Amino acid sequence: MFDDDRTGCLGGLLKLLLLGWLFDWLQDNFGFGCGLPGCGCGIIFTILFFILACGIVCSTDWLRLFPAAPVF
Repeated sequence: MFDDDRTGCLGGLLKLLLLGWLFDWLQDNFGFGCGLPGCGCGIIFTILFFILACGIVCSTDWLRLFPAAPVF
């Protein structure tokens, strides 16, 4: 009946936590953390991080604690 695909507050925070962990790992192994050759990848990872983080923040309903149960 209702097509609500927005996640709740806890789901959005979990996604941001996992995105931050992934970003740190990628930067340490391939980006700015690996020296001068990682500058190109570091910039690309930073841009992708901001795009994905904005997507998570903008589509999260911060007033709802738990995601809605699916309606069949």
